[in-house]
This record gives sequence, structure tokens and C-alpha cells, in this order.
Amino acid sequence: MINKKKILVTGGAGFVGTNLIESLLNEHKEYEITSLDCYFTGTEDNHIIDDRVNYVNGYTWEINEIFSENDFDKIFHFGEYSRIVHSFNDIDFVSKSILNGTSAVLNFALKNNSKFIYSASSSKFGNEGADENLSPYAFLKSKMVDLIKNYGSWFNLDYEIAYFFNVYGKRQIYTGKYATVIAIFEKQYLVGDDLTVVSPGTQSRDFTHVKDIVSGLLIIMNIKKNGEWHLRSGKIFTILEVVKMFGVNYKTIPERRGERFTAELIDSNTQEELGWEPKKTLKEWINQIKR
Repeated sequence: MINKKKILVTGGAGFVGTNLIESLLNEHKEYEITSLDCYFTGTEDNHIIDDRVNYVNGYTWEINEIFSENDFDKIFHFGEYSRIVHSFNDIDFVSKSILNGTSAVLNFALKNNSKFIYSASSSKFGNEGADENLSPYAFLKSKMVDLIKNYGSWFNLDYEIAYFFNVYGKRQIYTGKYATVIAIFEKQYLVGDDLTVVSPGTQSRDFTHVKDIVSGLLIIMNIKKNGEWHLRSGKIFTILEVVKMFGVNYKTIPERRGERFTAELIDSNTQEELGWEPKKTLKEWINQIKR
């Protein structure tokens, strides 16, 4: 296959997508990058002004119409709905985004012989795997992993699956109902408010810095293993332990439907196979906020 030197990032105006594009521009100058984003949680404020980046506003399920005259060497697929608790109320968009959108991007990748890199969710691993069925989001994301692996078996799709674990860092979402917990705490801390902890506060999470996620993705994009990779810090904290790092008062708010209670350290050969390891810690990030 001739390297077309073109990369598509679905969700490229979002949190992880923007950080990836920034690193690609800095470290892989041979690539031209296209972002496809419907701006559900992405924002034009995340656009990086560079001649090698093109931002397209559209839905993933329209990928064949949008790029009828384009193909790509590699496709990073981040452009799916990505919240657990709110997926109950957003079920129509969740289904269209994940079922229709990802199926369309998969078929587009297959048709154009593109390498397909997927952002899977760590939510499927909680509660010894039972959390896979805890919410519409977790369920549908886990089924897409099965579909991608089957495409590898059925059609020889070139893919890699990267599991993200509670990502935080530069450009995380600070406002609105899709804000992430670390971003919410950071904002509350900076204005002097008590931190709001969803009851009971003993929920555990593996928080991973976005720079570590991106460094793993840059390795994954150049391998050919049809593998599943766990991009994680490897350190688990309860929400109350995170609050303690901030060192301020907190108040509890009611438990929410679909809330995950456990994060588990599952067996993984990701660090050994990729030669990758996380370098950032949550404590360092919080200490920077507190300065």
C-alpha cells in the first residue's frame, strides 16, 4: 500500500482529538490532517491554525458523502458520544452516534484500505465486566469493540483498539453537563467553592493524563497487531481521595443512574508490547492547579 500521508481524526475538535492533532503536527510533519466533528462537545476554540489541518463540520454517519473523493492512510475514530450517566437521556443520539456512525466509519476505512484506530471505553472493565451493561454508552461501546475485531477476522481490517481511562488535562471540558470530574473539581477549586462529590464518593477511577494517552496513540498508529491496548496510569483513586489532594471542603450530591463504582487493574501487556509508559500523575496536575 502506498502511504497517502493523510490522517482523518473524527472528533478532532474535541478534548483528546485536539491534543492528538497538536502532537501529530509537531512530531509527524509528513502528514496532512482532516478533522470531522459535529461539534456536540467539540468546539471551534480547539481549532489549531495550521495549513496542514482541515476542519470539516459533519456527522460520522455521513462520512461517505462528505469524503466521496477523499481517502486516508489512517483514521483515528474518537467521534462518538462519550458520557455514561447522560446516555440514558440522550439515547437517540447515543445510538446514532455509536451504532450508525462507527459502522459507517468502519466501512469507509475498509473500502479505502485505511488503518483504523479506535478509542474504546474502560467502562466495560468495571465490576468484573458487569459494568458493560450498566448504561447505554458502556453497552454500545463494548459492542463496537466486538464489531471491529470481527471486521478484522471477516474482512482483514487493519485496526488497533485503544482503551481510554478517565482522561484529564489540557482542553478538558469544564462547563455543562458533559464536563469531566477533574475539570469540575478544578473549576470549583479556583473559584473557592466546595467540591461536589457524587454520593457516596468511594467510586474508584484510574485517571490518565491526555499527554500519556496521545503518546500511546502515536505508537499505536505505526504498528500492525490488531491489538487491544490499555492506556492507563495504573493508579486507582477514589473520588474522596482526589478531593483530599485538593485539600478543600466538599459536599455530596445524590447518586446518579449508571454511575460506575469500581475501576479495576486488569492484566495487560500494553507497556511491554508498546514500549510505552505513563509519565504524568494526577497529583502533579492538581499541585499545578493549587500554585
